[in-house]
Amino acid sequence: MRVLGEPIDILLVEDDAGDELMVREALEENGLGNTLYVVRDGQEALEFLYRDGAHAAAPRPALILLDLNLPKYDGRQVLDRIKSDPDLSSIPVVVLTTSAAEEDILSSYRRHANAYVTKPTDLVSYLSTIKSIDDFYVQTSRLPS
Repeated sequence: MRVLGEPIDILLVEDDAGDELMVREALEENGLGNTLYVVRDGQEALEFLYRDGAHAAAPRPALILLDLNLPKYDGRQVLDRIKSDPDLSSIPVVVLTTSAAEEDILSSYRRHANAYVTKPTDLVSYLSTIKSIDDFYVQTSRLPS
């Protein structure tokens, strides 16, 4: 069983290199030593989670940060697959996207997202938001092993 505050493996499913950089920076500033794995599209996310191909040695992430608007399979399709698979469904998924549309929020929760976060537009808020997510999932909540 994972101990609260112990570093975790995080899978970031994000096609924007700038957003990846901000997530990395926020996690580094938090200083918790989490390991961030990044995939660029929905297909690669599923390959990572199912340990297919180049991701045969991928760890099981303790947390997934998932953008909705992705190439190949979009985030909704990826979320559906994760939450419908008994081996993956217990992994918390935080939808982290630019959309603030009520339809996207409702759709994500109906697909059993654990949280929905709209990406802030300024750097300071973005860093603070990622730090809050990291603090909650590493320092506060109990995650399955």
